[in-house]
Amino acid sequence: MNIVVPLLIGVLYVCLNSLIREPHRRRFNAIMIAGAGAAYLSGGGLGAWEFPFVAVLAYVAFRGLESWRWIGVGWLLHTGWDIVHHLKGNPIIPFAHDSSFGCAICDPVIALWCLTGGWSVRDLPRLLSAPPVVATRTR
Repeated sequence: MNIVVPLLIGVLYVCLNSLIREPHRRRFNAIMIAGAGAAYLSGGGLGAWEFPFVAVLAYVAFRGLESWRWIGVGWLLHTGWDIVHHLKGNPIIPFAHDSSFGCAICDPVIALWCLTGGWSVRDLPRLLSAPPVVATRTR
């Protein structure tokens, strides 16, 4: 359950967010990663190190206003921060001991979606039926 539930939360996040029309979907997710950067700020247990992470994710979120890749990178950075907090800091939800571990499972699901362009679930049948793209090497 410690793995399945966070995976389902990640899938639910993707499904719900994919219903937002572009370009609002990308901008909304850029704001979400900025907020995720500050999630540990009030008690993450890593002291002053929390502030540089907030600054890094604020920059990543700003770049994410125009790029799904930056948002995906932000979720991967947050995954790493979740792991650090699970091992050395305080959990993201103070009363749920393994919440940072769960967040570290959930975030890569969201990152993968972002890194693949933040597509809509409405587009899924079309994406699945498209012929595969074969890379060719040119000289």
